[in-house]
Amino acid sequence: MDPWTHEFAGRLDQQVVSSQALKDNPLGDPSERPLYVYLPPGYDNDPDARYPSVYVIQGLTGQVDMWKNRSAFRPNFLELTDRLFSQGDTPPAIVAFVDAWTSLGGSQYLDSPGTGNYHTYLCEEVVPFVDANYRTDARRERRGIEGKSSGGYGAFVTPMLRPDLFSGLASHAGDALFEVCYQPLFPKSVRTLRDHYDGSFDSFWSDFRSRPAFSKDGDDSLLNDWCMAACYSTDPDGTVRLPYDAETGRLIDEVWQRWLRWDPVRMVPRYADALRSMRAIYIDAGTKDEWFLDLGARAVARELDKIGVEYSFELFEAGHMSIEYRYPTSLAFLARALAD
Repeated sequence: MDPWTHEFAGRLDQQVVSSQALKDNPLGDPSERPLYVYLPPGYDNDPDARYPSVYVIQGLTGQVDMWKNRSAFRPNFLELTDRLFSQGDTPPAIVAFVDAWTSLGGSQYLDSPGTGNYHTYLCEEVVPFVDANYRTDARRERRGIEGKSSGGYGAFVTPMLRPDLFSGLASHAGDALFEVCYQPLFPKSVRTLRDHYDGSFDSFWSDFRSRPAFSKDGDDSLLNDWCMAACYSTDPDGTVRLPYDAETGRLIDEVWQRWLRWDPVRMVPRYADALRSMRAIYIDAGTKDEWFLDLGARAVARELDKIGVEYSFELFEAGHMSIEYRYPTSLAFLARALAD
């Protein structure tokens, strides 16, 4: 592989979306967001051709320019995408790489008074922007979405909420089965708050933002807990409600139930009709996933079985990180399904 540059067979456009949905968001995060749009080989040769589209969304702490990063001896996902479509075995598709970063780390692609209206931004602004500026086939039967981790969560939840927009989804190690992937972190967070921050998340955030991020033990669990609470359990007035007592770690059932309502495992029965309307569902996870999202993936699959929905499911030997090599598999899966 080339160590520095890759000459694309397709084309990568870098756009900016000026969002009204994110304007004056509660975190004061930018309302102008970068958007990468990959156009497959041949796009510029036939002005009448229209293409399926796939939206790619990132995990917690992800921002769109990270797609340019590469690991040692590995191509990045932009390069993998170009390689996939240049080989000619996969039907061409337009691929939009969406930025939904927040100063808390992420948004879960939901509308929340704690983070901002990221579901609206994605569905009502990014999708119309791509359709208006590129030759997409704008029917929902030709539109899919994929992501990993929190992006895998968003890729699963968004089509349930908006089946009028999306008919295909792919979730790599998506957040699911919250009592398994989130709850085990709560005691660690309580101890870290007690031992280093006088029990105060305000003190944690003040310290976190004064130094290199993730340079202290416990940063990951504290950031994750607060960010998820901002997404799942923020009151209309902007008050973020934790699902546990910050001194003892004991669950606060009322708040925890608010989280569980957003758990894909619990959502599947409520959104059964939307899921039955999907043309393609892809789910995978690593068998050594550090947040046990392989178990969450299996739990989601069981719920899909109960409502009679077909899907592609795979567990593979890996952890949670550095699984970008899996993305082309789901992208090809979606491209084929959306082209049929």
